[in-house]
Amino acid sequence: MYDTILVPTDGSDPANRAVEHALALAEQYDAKVHAMYCVETHRYGEPALSSAEIVLTRLEEQGEAMLQELVERADNVGIECTCNVCHGRPWEEVTEKARELDADLIVIGFQGQSHDRTGKIGSVADRVVRYADRPVLTA
Repeated sequence: MYDTILVPTDGSDPANRAVEHALALAEQYDAKVHAMYCVETHRYGEPALSSAEIVLTRLEEQGEAMLQELVERADNVGIECTCNVCHGRPWEEVTEKARELDADLIVIGFQGQSHDRTGKIGSVADRVVRYADRPVLTA
C-alpha cells in the first residue's frame, strides 16, 4: 500500500507522534521513509552576513540533529530512511517534496512548535492537507 512515506518534523510533540506513526507504517508496509526539516526563511530572510544568518544556521543544525536521530531510530528497526533540511515555507516545501519523491503518504504533526491554540490544527498541517495531491495523515 505504501512504498514511500514523507514525514516532516519540527521537533514538536505532534511531529514526534507523526514520526512514530510514519515508522510504524513503514515497518508494516516495508516502506521507505523520507524525513525533512524546513527552516522557515520567510520569517528571517535568506542568509546573508547578518544576525539572521546566525539564527538560520542554528535552526539548520537543530534540524540536522533531529533528522539524524530519526535516521538512527529507523535504522535500528531496519527501515530505510533518507532526509533533508530545506529552506522556505514549510507547507510549500512539504507538498513539493512529496511530488518530487512521488510519496504515497505524508504523515505530519497536527500542530507545530509555533502553534499555540489548543485543539486547532496548525497552519502548516492545514495547508498541507488542503494542497497536497496525495493522502495526508495528521498525528
